[in-house]
Amino acid sequence: MSTPYENILVETRTGAGSMNYGWIALNRPKALNALNDPLMDELGAALLAFEADDRIACIVLTGSEKAFAAGADIAMMAPFNFANAYRKGLISRNWDTLRQVRKPVIAAVAGFALGGGCEVAMACDLIIAADNARFGQPEVKLGIIPGAGGTQRLPRAVGKSKAMDLALTGRMMDAAEAERAGLVSRVVPAADLHAEADKIAQTLCGYSTLTLMAIKESVNRAYEAPLSEGLLFERRLFHALFSSNDQKEGMGAFLEKRPPSFTHD
Repeated sequence: MSTPYENILVETRTGAGSMNYGWIALNRPKALNALNDPLMDELGAALLAFEADDRIACIVLTGSEKAFAAGADIAMMAPFNFANAYRKGLISRNWDTLRQVRKPVIAAVAGFALGGGCEVAMACDLIIAADNARFGQPEVKLGIIPGAGGTQRLPRAVGKSKAMDLALTGRMMDAAEAERAGLVSRVVPAADLHAEADKIAQTLCGYSTLTLMAIKESVNRAYEAPLSEGLLFERRLFHALFSSNDQKEGMGAFLEKRPPSFTHD
């Protein structure tokens, strides 16, 4: 299935069992997928549509071979003053939709993921990087700071010192350094990036979507609450899943030495 967006390409791909997964590709090639309001509005709409579809287990978000997204659209932002930026909710108005998505979102990153592009990737649940990927927060070169989570998610991913290095100097780090630092989960040859993302998405489609959503919610609590509260939240979700049909099926299949057949409830 394809949909007539102007700045993104969207399709539903076949997963495993009864489940499918969403595929979204940023598509402003002449601008290296620079992120402007029309693109972010469309991205939010596509994400929420997949979120509402019970047949979708997860979502892949990618760009082009040259750029996942080279950053926010500077030409769009340059005319703003404080009053306009604050009143209109620059970035916050339509960049936070990723936070509403409860299903796993996989970022498949090739080429440049800079500024807002790096921040969008970090807002996803895991990042698969092509070996030509380049990450960075170069906003300091424009006289501003990251505004979509770069000063918040980056230190949580790579630690304070590395985050300070990237944000203060504006330098880029390659895929190998990003993997060592913990920003990305794995690095693959650029030619294999989409196949790897497909493989991960198809794997997730074979699991209980209820469980996937609970894992995502619980892991995200680790970033937003003290350890003691996070552990309590994790335990409550762990207990709650024992009321699901998928828990009965998963454990029953294990004991019976057969593949599980999840019903996602």
